[in-house]
Amino acid sequence: MKLKTNRRQFIGTLGLTTVASTVNIPSIFAKESLKQEKHQFLTSPYLQALTPNNVSIVCLTSNQSFTWIEYGDTDLSQKAYVEKDGFIDAYQTLFNIRLFNLKPGTTYRYQVVSKEIKTFEPYKLVYGDEIRSEAHTFTTPLEQSQEVSCLIFNDIHDRPDSFKELMRFNGDSSFDFVILNGDMFNYQADEKQIIDHLIEPTTQLFASETPFIMSRGNHETRGKFARDFKNYFAYTDDRYYQAYRQGPIFWIFLDTGEDKPDDAPVYAGIVDFDSYREEQAQWLEEVMQSSAYRKAPFKVVCMHIPPFHSGDWHGTMHCRELFNPLFEKNKIDLVISGHTHKYGIHEKQNDHSYPIVIGGGPKDGTRTIIRLQADQKAIQINMKGDNGDVVGELTIKK
Repeated sequence: MKLKTNRRQFIGTLGLTTVASTVNIPSIFAKESLKQEKHQFLTSPYLQALTPNNVSIVCLTSNQSFTWIEYGDTDLSQKAYVEKDGFIDAYQTLFNIRLFNLKPGTTYRYQVVSKEIKTFEPYKLVYGDEIRSEAHTFTTPLEQSQEVSCLIFNDIHDRPDSFKELMRFNGDSSFDFVILNGDMFNYQADEKQIIDHLIEPTTQLFASETPFIMSRGNHETRGKFARDFKNYFAYTDDRYYQAYRQGPIFWIFLDTGEDKPDDAPVYAGIVDFDSYREEQAQWLEEVMQSSAYRKAPFKVVCMHIPPFHSGDWHGTMHCRELFNPLFEKNKIDLVISGHTHKYGIHEKQNDHSYPIVIGGGPKDGTRTIIRLQADQKAIQINMKGDNGDVVGELTIKK
């Protein structure tokens, strides 16, 4: 079965059975520098923006191709691809395909299929090899789950081995998703860096079957490839900042931007993060008035730069000015951050009536993995260092 949709249905509900769409992917997105003689996948597929009814699957190929997903809860009989304006996405190497109308609390199998396009002329298209990925599974969350768990990494800074080294301290404990809370890189150079330092290590560990959320840090805003960065991920409304409920938590993800003023010479006059943060503050005020926010047992904010305990750099102070009054007024329960490279759990105090958890830095002895687990009664935070020792714990009761 082959059905199609358009990108505006990303957050809508459709009356079809099988649909696919995309998130801000250029119509031709080929990397000639990575092209190889043999058509192959550059990495395993990975999951993004998993909800009870939808999921995005991202895959990358070495050569220009037509690529699709075969999936189903009993077999692989359904087919999903990207259609825009009557065209099916093809002759590119990056595919971000969204599956719609999934059933909550259901395990699906999926496989990526790709056919190389060797010749693409106005009246002649010649296919090359057809390849298939391994079959993977994912499970959609329940509509009204009573529990949620996740792992949180921050400030990896182009040290991909840290994922595996830290993940082992989670043991066999299950988790619903992973939050990458900023500064996975030092700067953005090219696609190969994203693959080698993020996609490859995470798919080896979990990302083909458990989604991650790439929450941008200030170092992801740097480098010549920074403006292409978002193409490799999926967000509920095609914005780095987003909010939704999963389990007993209403999650808010803010993009704190750069830490220096916009007119700092290193930015050469081509950034405007002050306006961007102000835009988010307006959006956040509206979000916090929603019934979904009000009814959630807990409210948790993930933001790379913390509003306190991060010195007096411009980014910290502007986040404090814009966001802290909203946090206080609308009674958030927790902020989870990184950025400082100094882990700690900062309890409520005069400056902020909510605790702030800050993960560690990239160097040995400072790295951390944070596990969050919540039910209707409490949030439990457990932070371990890279020697396996618990370096911070926190319980927030309803």
